[in-house]
Amino acid sequence: MTVTGMNVVELDRIAVQEAVRLVDLATAADWTRDTPCAGWTLRRLVAHMTAQHFGFAAAARGAGREPEHWREAEDVSEPARAHRSAAAEVLAAFAEPGVTEREFALPNLGGIPGGRAVGFHFVDYVVHAWDVAATLGTTVHLPEHVLGAALAVARAVPTDPAGRGPGFSFAPALEVPEGSGPLQEALRLLGRSPERWPVRG
Repeated sequence: MTVTGMNVVELDRIAVQEAVRLVDLATAADWTRDTPCAGWTLRRLVAHMTAQHFGFAAAARGAGREPEHWREAEDVSEPARAHRSAAAEVLAAFAEPGVTEREFALPNLGGIPGGRAVGFHFVDYVVHAWDVAATLGTTVHLPEHVLGAALAVARAVPTDPAGRGPGFSFAPALEVPEGSGPLQEALRLLGRSPERWPVRG
C-alpha cells in the first residue's frame, strides 16, 4: 500500500494534525456522542485513535510486537490531551530518518514494509478525522492532494468480506454513487456512509 510519487510521511502528518484539530474541538458534552464507528462513542473512538498512535510509534521503533503498546486506556480524564500527546509521539517516530525502509510489526499482519505501514496509518487518519468531524457536525479540512492520495490507498485496500467487518479495520465496502468526490468515495470504499452524517467533505 504505497502512494506513488508522494511523501507518505508528509501526507500522514497532514491527516494526523487535522484529526488533532478536530478532536480538540470536542466539549465535555460531546464525549458520549455516537460516531460513525458502530457502537463507539466519541470517547471510545478517541481512545482507539490514541492507542493506535502509540502502537504505530512503537512499531516504527521496532517494538510493535509488544501488545502493551497497542492497549487502549480504560479511563482517560482528558481524552483530547491524551490524543494530542499520542499524535506527537507517532509523528516524531515517523519523522525519523529511514522510517519507510524499516519493517513494522503490526497486529494481525506481522512484519510489513514501513512505507506500507505509514500508508495504512495515513488512510486510517483521513477516515478518523472525518469520523470526528461527522460526530461533531463540523467539516474536515484536508487539501485535495491529500484526499486524492487517500482515495488511491482506499482503492487498494482488499475488499474480501473475510477481512472486513467487526474485528477488522474497515467495514464492508459500499457502492460508490456516480459523481462522488474523493473523500466520499474513499469513505464508502472503506465502509462509511457519509450521507448519514451532517457534515460536508
